[in-house]
Amino acid sequence: MTTVHASVYELLRSSGLTTIFGNPGSNELPFLDSMPADFRYVLGLHEGVVVGMADGFAQASGHAAFVNLHAAAGTGNAMGALTNAWYSHTPLIISAGQQVRSMIGLEAMLSNVEATALPRPLVKWSTEPALPSDVPRALSQAIHTANLDPRGPVYLSIPYDDWQHDSGEISKHLTDRVVQTAGCPSTDQLEALSAVLVSAQNPVLILGPDVDATRSNDAAVLIAEKLSAPVWVAPSAPRCPFPTRHPCFRGVLPASIVGISRQLEGHDLILVVGAPVFRYHQFEPGEYLASSSRLIHITSDGSEAARAPMGDAIVADIQQTLRMLADVLPNSTREQPKSRVIPPLPEAEGDLITPESVFDVLNEIAPDDAIYVNESTSTVSALWDRVEMKYPGSYYFPASGGLGFGMPAAVGVQLATSDRRVIAVLGDGSANYGITALWTAAQERVPVVFIILNNGTYGALRAFAKLLGTEVDAGLDVPGIDFCSIAEGYGVSAHKITSLEDFKDRLSTALQAETPTLLEVPTVTISAF
Repeated sequence: MTTVHASVYELLRSSGLTTIFGNPGSNELPFLDSMPADFRYVLGLHEGVVVGMADGFAQASGHAAFVNLHAAAGTGNAMGALTNAWYSHTPLIISAGQQVRSMIGLEAMLSNVEATALPRPLVKWSTEPALPSDVPRALSQAIHTANLDPRGPVYLSIPYDDWQHDSGEISKHLTDRVVQTAGCPSTDQLEALSAVLVSAQNPVLILGPDVDATRSNDAAVLIAEKLSAPVWVAPSAPRCPFPTRHPCFRGVLPASIVGISRQLEGHDLILVVGAPVFRYHQFEPGEYLASSSRLIHITSDGSEAARAPMGDAIVADIQQTLRMLADVLPNSTREQPKSRVIPPLPEAEGDLITPESVFDVLNEIAPDDAIYVNESTSTVSALWDRVEMKYPGSYYFPASGGLGFGMPAAVGVQLATSDRRVIAVLGDGSANYGITALWTAAQERVPVVFIILNNGTYGALRAFAKLLGTEVDAGLDVPGIDFCSIAEGYGVSAHKITSLEDFKDRLSTALQAETPTLLEVPTVTISAF
């Protein structure tokens, strides 16, 4: 007899899912019993941190990650992190232990009541197998569903008395299955798209996270150069799809209706690739699209295409479409755009360090291929202005705006990319949401450099208060947190920075370390917008 337990581990192994991110409870112990020696279990101290680490790991590796949570309570703790994974199109296979089958209807302790409904709408698919022998097949369906475009998280609830049952005949062929897609534009569609781009007088490219996720950055550069077109990153950018010092690069679009329409004014053709049209945030109403402009949207997500308020859409494989388009486009005779001018460095305020000067030091000292995981929401614009990112997979940011992503994701990204150094840039407000990730970093000896920009307040909220014209004093300040003491308590080497020169020295040392380091930098507050 082959047990469900044995079949599941064999399926996970054949799918390359030998790293398990989790925080176990009693319902999960039968699954973890006698875990094979070739599997690695990465323990997080909170389920939000667990999903955040897996999210970073999957995004950086380009492959799905496997997560094991504790029933309904653990799933609930992870939901905030799941919002980021959903909007990043991150393929996560999330399993959760369930009470024994005979006790679920009684709502015994640790029953996940209506388990399949709990994680929705933040998963592509959710199931609880109807009988034990269907667990391996359901897991196979979950793996393929997570990996099919648009990629995303899935959820599987498994009663803990299923594991020692016979997996039966249905599980025999699961490890040999391959599911592929072939979603390229037709010859006619490609020729029509090329003709429209070539005939445009003033085209502009807007690139989203799926360009970077599919490692299509080089093709996007070639298209921009052939069109002599400026390139914007789509608003609320969770990844960097285009080199930030390339002459065509113009920055990140604002996340408001009127802000975007102003920036795109005068462009007769707008090509949006690998992003929704558009991911708005602050409500500043206005004209969505000028009557003289045409918008074409290329996406792998049919729901993104369907809900867009304007433009024509092609639902297709991002990487193949961009490569095919780059091959057929002729070179434009228009003059190439000129590089942006980096804003001048602002004056320091007393003993406090400006975030801009921190980013200048990072740009000077960090390796060219450093990876930045950013969760300092009030300094996003300054980081994009001042830090050069020229390689794919160089930037990660919480796609839904849900805090708690930064620290855990940095650990996951570093676990997935041991050949590059990961630098986490965190606000003092956001750092508290995922602070227990420091323990995992210390235990697993993950050499992330955590930089906390400590201004004692929720800087992004202060910017929003100004935008909304509100006078809010309650709940915006977070003084008195000693991050160095917290980090050292979790086993991470930590230093409170006293000057810019001190930061340079400490950063240089931290980048050579084989274990994690936290640097707490007292900074001024700057506007997020």
